[in-house]
Amino acid sequence: MRTEGLSDPKAMRALAHPARLAILTQLGTQGSATATEVAEGAGITPSAASYHLRMLAKYGFVEDAPPRGDGRERLWQSTGAPLAVAMSSADRPDVREAKNLLVRALRRNADDELDRAQAATEREPQEWRDATLFARVTLRVDAAEMAHLGRQIEKLLEPYVASRRSAEDAPEGARIAEAQVNLFARSPRPVPGLPTEDHDVARDREGSH
Repeated sequence: MRTEGLSDPKAMRALAHPARLAILTQLGTQGSATATEVAEGAGITPSAASYHLRMLAKYGFVEDAPPRGDGRERLWQSTGAPLAVAMSSADRPDVREAKNLLVRALRRNADDELDRAQAATEREPQEWRDATLFARVTLRVDAAEMAHLGRQIEKLLEPYVASRRSAEDAPEGARIAEAQVNLFARSPRPVPGLPTEDHDVARDREGSH
């Protein structure tokens, strides 16, 4: 959710790693877990998971969790640090580069979630298919209106955020779902100009010989 956003380029570069994003996703929904448990979820070795967890802890994204059972296993949990990236005209070049790197990593992670959801659509119960929405809307707004819209969307989503809504507080049948929200001003699309020949027609002619 929106905050002042990340600003430490080292922290952002540390976070822009697919395994670390997968670990944070798992901890944010599952709660506490051992290095072995997050390793299985991220598809990496337990030793690699331990390394990534230590790096995430170094920059304040994860921390030690209360022990369970006999307390022999080290448990980790998310600190709940928001993964917000706020662009600013005052950003130094190294900060801007790190933010762009992290945004690209977050987008790849989000696209992976979306691809899995689309691939599983036909296997979902009818009620979940009916509740699923993929939408793209073109807006006409000024900067203040877009900022206000972002705050309103966050306010709407806030009661349902999984890291702050326990399974006990949610209604029966609740599952982990995902909202992907992008608000941005479009950049002018390059105009390629008219081609010198119609490549589709030329290809059709070659195929007819």
